[in-house]
Amino acid sequence: MHTTMLRHDIPIFLRRYTDYDTANSIEARKYLKTYGLTPPAVESYDQQAARCMAILDAKPSPIEKYRYLSVLRNSNANIFYRLLSANVKELTPLIYTPTVGEACQKWSELYTFPEGMYLSYSDKGHLHSVIQNWPHEVEITVVTDGSRILGLGDLGINGMGIPVGKLSLYTACAGIHPKKTLPLCLDLGTGNEELRNDPLYMGSRRPKVTPDEEREFLDEMMSALTERWPSIVIQYEDFKNPFPSLERYQNTYTMFNDDIQGTGAVILAGFINAVKQSGTPAKDQRAVFLGAGSAGVGVAKQIVQFFINEGLTEDQARRCFWLVDSQGLVAHDRGKLADHKLYFARDDNEGKQYKSLEEVVDYVKPTILMGLSTIGGAFTPQILEKMATMNERPVVFPLSNPSSKSECTFEDAIKYTKGKCLFASGSPFPTLHHDGNDLVPGQGNNMYVFPGIGMGAILSKSVSVTQNMIYASAEALSTALLPEEVSQNWLYPAIGRIRDVSVIVTRGVIRAAQKDKVDRELALRNIGDEELDQYIRERMYDPFKEGERVENEIAELVGRPVNSKGKEEGNKANGAVGAGQSQQQRAKALSDTVPLEGKPTLLREVTGYTGSGASDGTPSGR
Repeated sequence: MHTTMLRHDIPIFLRRYTDYDTANSIEARKYLKTYGLTPPAVESYDQQAARCMAILDAKPSPIEKYRYLSVLRNSNANIFYRLLSANVKELTPLIYTPTVGEACQKWSELYTFPEGMYLSYSDKGHLHSVIQNWPHEVEITVVTDGSRILGLGDLGINGMGIPVGKLSLYTACAGIHPKKTLPLCLDLGTGNEELRNDPLYMGSRRPKVTPDEEREFLDEMMSALTERWPSIVIQYEDFKNPFPSLERYQNTYTMFNDDIQGTGAVILAGFINAVKQSGTPAKDQRAVFLGAGSAGVGVAKQIVQFFINEGLTEDQARRCFWLVDSQGLVAHDRGKLADHKLYFARDDNEGKQYKSLEEVVDYVKPTILMGLSTIGGAFTPQILEKMATMNERPVVFPLSNPSSKSECTFEDAIKYTKGKCLFASGSPFPTLHHDGNDLVPGQGNNMYVFPGIGMGAILSKSVSVTQNMIYASAEALSTALLPEEVSQNWLYPAIGRIRDVSVIVTRGVIRAAQKDKVDRELALRNIGDEELDQYIRERMYDPFKEGERVENEIAELVGRPVNSKGKEEGNKANGAVGAGQSQQQRAKALSDTVPLEGKPTLLREVTGYTGSGASDGTPSGR
């Protein structure tokens, strides 16, 4: 006698991937034991999308749209990702920047349902046990301590919105299955006193732990994650001081920091294309960076490598940069500097201290102006006009997020440079009509590269994420434009092609891993690029095909082919069960089940069931 697991005892977050999809056929609903728990109609994607977009359009504000999409993601991931994949340009600003900034600020206030995992400092010494509670096999995690969320400062555990949103993009852009992602937020206290005094704040109310305490905690966390999932890719995000952890772990674990490396790579890709279009050779470029934090230094170091590849020595490349922080030009004779600023500190300022960005612009006469300062409007009309006076095609990259923190808008950049600038921003701006043309702003969004970096590391089974892999992601992205995009002076490909772009980036990352000999999937070394691209595509989660996958596996279990007429037959069957059959027929239709033993692949994927006869709904892999 076999034991049937009661699927109704399974928590909703274990069932959200397929169970309640209104596209499921009648047979699938019976198999999943959700027959009668969703409305009778078997819907097409067009029907699902029409409803979802109508609801979304009725929401009065971006944060309300964000909340609706969060509910959709948690109630039915397949529908959510179908919608996101088909409308990535329109929906990305709602699920990630800029809207995620407000969502994080209000995370505790708006909390509705569990998402991701929280590890608290009070769990120190027991992290291995806590991590065992996660019910799925994981390929990639995004982890933050909430100490520097976007340009909004220390938000503590309210920063969970960042890993959640980031991993949604890993799925939408690179096809990493949502079930195999882990949003992870570390509750290490907060230096934000207002949060600690907020009665609704859901994190611990202790001050931020010391750097030594954090390092010990991170050591334990990294060990626990890789003990549970030996091949996991670990991406760090929005740590106030990201350099120590990157330096400590990057050669020991398969990890990278998107703030430093991903930002650097995506900006480098746009920069490569801007240099080509500007007509100014690398050796003659002069770059002023407003912002000398982790992101600014990370971007500058990526560009240094590009200049070296263009024929400059490292010292020549380094001297193409002038960094500006809150005290002015970063120079050796200014006083004590943070360690990460020393590499680019100037020693040729002859004792003069340049206190403002405009003073530095007058002094340097830059060809490139980049902003990673989170100071909204810092690129003033006067500065933009000077850039246009000094250059035929000035490069203007206001990269800070969210939009309110951007150093200038696309409209201002075009207006005050008289349409001459090569522009890319960190946040989205609308298309602008100028001088008879519709100008499309480039957006240097990290989503162009981090999904491919993660997917490349997963598929190559890389033991680390090397600097060459990061650089390869930028090079690959710079080549991903179509001829018509190049002819319109775009710096980045259309975001609607993000899956195709991610394949190109993933391939570049895999090839770099092979070159550095950090890959473990050695068979991929023996196939050409075209075959590798096909290999990548075949391993991408496709929400449009999930229903077909479920149907095929059910058909295999039942031992008969799937009805080729599909949803029309499903709708007919629906009507028959509801009206045209006898009570005995309806009872039989409602009670039809498939034995769970035999070929439980689907059950393992959806619930963790192993076919061992467990009846308590406990997932495997604990």
